[in-house]
Amino acid sequence: MISYGASLRSLWPLDPTVTYLNHGGYGATPHEVLAVQTDWRQRIEKNPTRFMTAEYPAAIRHAAGVLAGYVGAAPDDVVFIDNATSGCNAVLRSLDFRPGDEILIANLAYGAIIKAARYVADRTGATLMIAELPLPVSHEDDVVAAFAARLSDRTRLVVLDHIFSPTGLVVPVRRLSDAAHAVGARVLIDGAHVPGNLALNVIETGADWYVGNCHKWLFAPRACGFLWATGAAREAIHPLAISHGYGQGMTAEFDWTGTRDPSTFLSVPAGIAFHDRLGGPALMTRNTGLASEAARRLVSLWNTEVAAPPGMCAAMAAIRLPLEYASTAADAVALRTWLSEHHKIEVALSFQGDAAWVRIAAQAYNEPTDYDTLAGAIAAYGR
Repeated sequence: MISYGASLRSLWPLDPTVTYLNHGGYGATPHEVLAVQTDWRQRIEKNPTRFMTAEYPAAIRHAAGVLAGYVGAAPDDVVFIDNATSGCNAVLRSLDFRPGDEILIANLAYGAIIKAARYVADRTGATLMIAELPLPVSHEDDVVAAFAARLSDRTRLVVLDHIFSPTGLVVPVRRLSDAAHAVGARVLIDGAHVPGNLALNVIETGADWYVGNCHKWLFAPRACGFLWATGAAREAIHPLAISHGYGQGMTAEFDWTGTRDPSTFLSVPAGIAFHDRLGGPALMTRNTGLASEAARRLVSLWNTEVAAPPGMCAAMAAIRLPLEYASTAADAVALRTWLSEHHKIEVALSFQGDAAWVRIAAQAYNEPTDYDTLAGAIAAYGR
């Protein structure tokens, strides 16, 4: 049986003096996966021409096949991308929107993707519609109702976060995908925080396109993500950089977008294997439980609330801060900076609605005392 907590911290190159509660921000790559990446880089450098021209095509397809098996997809339906943001941009900027068309996204969606959708709407004459979700959310029906209120026969694309980044809220994506398809809209799911955090079968989400990160919860080197498309949706999209594969289908186009370091992608099987050795499903269950219990304790201490109930969260949870600690977005930034610089605590803070929210994350190396350290530091900030 694996003993989670501080005893595992040495598996990562994390600074042991830092209380690291932001695994969801940029991930953290274990030593052994970094070693695999180094091996790939050395193999490439021994003969770059031969590797890139003769060995790379099979190597990248093998890695994509391993990842496809992990997310429940066919190998040729999965391609690597730098990150979920670039994957969402590839889909948004490939589709043919016209004046009168609507793109629907939530107010709690990842800010970069809201901006990407707005950019596409501005350039094409489409209208960006916002599903306004309340905070806190008490039930998944609240999420469904917010989207249903904005769906219409003019909706061409619905962009869904599988897990809302600022809050850690898990979205009922299948229900929303079905609702979108019922009005003739297609669905793009931003699953940046899902692989390695929640069990995932991309087909069962009902999406037309699904993007996710491998460098966050799946332990791959940074930066590394994937894009999956259903059969009918494959032909509609192209990478942001068009190269020699143009016109040969999604796999060929995304596998080669110009010269880049493929070692992050080729190391994904090592990240998956590391995740499996830490327990796979058991690790995800443990992380979810730790985040939920830590959130409960902070809510009790601060007499506030969580952004979503435990049943709607995975290994991240957001807790509302009392106004005495942060009453503006600038206050939230100042507190986050102070925690990092004065207490060596890394945690995400955001300002949503009229309140600041602390988003905690739980990974194998975290333990309950980490969140006690956070609470003590914030209490000191208020004095």
